[in-house]
Amino acid sequence: GDALVEFGSRADQVFLIAHGKITKVGTGAYGDQTVLGTMADGDYFGETALIRDDGIWEFTAKAVTTCTVLSLPRDVFEDVLSRSETLQAHLDAFIAGGASARNDHGEAEISLASGHDGEPMLPGTFVDYDAQPREYELSVAQTVLRVHSRVADLYNQPMNQIEQQLRLTVEALRERQEHELINNSDFGLLHNADFAQRIPTRTGPPTPDDLDELLALVWKDPGVFLAHPKTIAAFGRECTKAGVYPDAVDMGGHHVPAWRGVPILPCNKIPVTETRTSSILLMRTGEQAQGVVGLHQTGLPDEYQPGLNVRFMGVSEQAIMSYLVSAYYSAAVLVPDALAVLESAELGREG
Repeated sequence: GDALVEFGSRADQVFLIAHGKITKVGTGAYGDQTVLGTMADGDYFGETALIRDDGIWEFTAKAVTTCTVLSLPRDVFEDVLSRSETLQAHLDAFIAGGASARNDHGEAEISLASGHDGEPMLPGTFVDYDAQPREYELSVAQTVLRVHSRVADLYNQPMNQIEQQLRLTVEALRERQEHELINNSDFGLLHNADFAQRIPTRTGPPTPDDLDELLALVWKDPGVFLAHPKTIAAFGRECTKAGVYPDAVDMGGHHVPAWRGVPILPCNKIPVTETRTSSILLMRTGEQAQGVVGLHQTGLPDEYQPGLNVRFMGVSEQAIMSYLVSAYYSAAVLVPDALAVLESAELGREG
């Protein structure tokens, strides 16, 4: 219901949210109580208790939905720490600030000087890189198309039967490819968004404020929103309640809804849960913009479309011709701020 459950401000343990939504309530800049942030699945709080004796929470954590919260007491953590030199070294490096500074793209910061007076010493720097970058292997979707030679011989007019059956087969493979690009646990976009780029909704349904929050995460040249058609309908209802109306932009001769000039494209491959929640993705696209890019192999033997080939496998003793149809694909998020996800958007909220 509407009941709030408040966690005590204990400074001797850290909490991890396994499921649910929790708000951080504290004193604002003007002395009043305000919501400092919203935490959801995978977020944690109270971590200063693990590294400081005087760790004090500057906020109150309140559960606004049914939650599953895991706790790690400090004495248990210290017991594990005493038995792991690797963990101790990692914690020491964290306390010492060993992590390198990052720029807005999530890349290593390059030291610069500007606006100086006189002849100061200029900072030295180097452009850092990953010595062992992630290697993407192309995924594959395949099927064997079988056509009886009698059909090809007798029924190729007025339509080429092989071409039409091949067209339908390719469409099915492309549908599977789209599903994998969104949901694959290895390279799918829903699983590759950085944790800092995942946000919950403010009140449950997807509102204009929520999409503005996404735009604040992918603020540099945002390209497109992706949402399930039911999520787009839910967003439209929230816009109507707020008395605002989405824009419309032209894409390929079709008018599609947009927010702040960024098109909202339907994608029925984004899952809707049994409790009628879904996600909205916002991404920047293209290699030059350091965005989200699709990957495929060029120059395939017997290439039929980019990243897809059709290979004739022969004719069986039953006079059935077989064609191996293969699609190769993957996707990469070049820098973390190229992709953001609004999670757990409610689609059926009444009132």
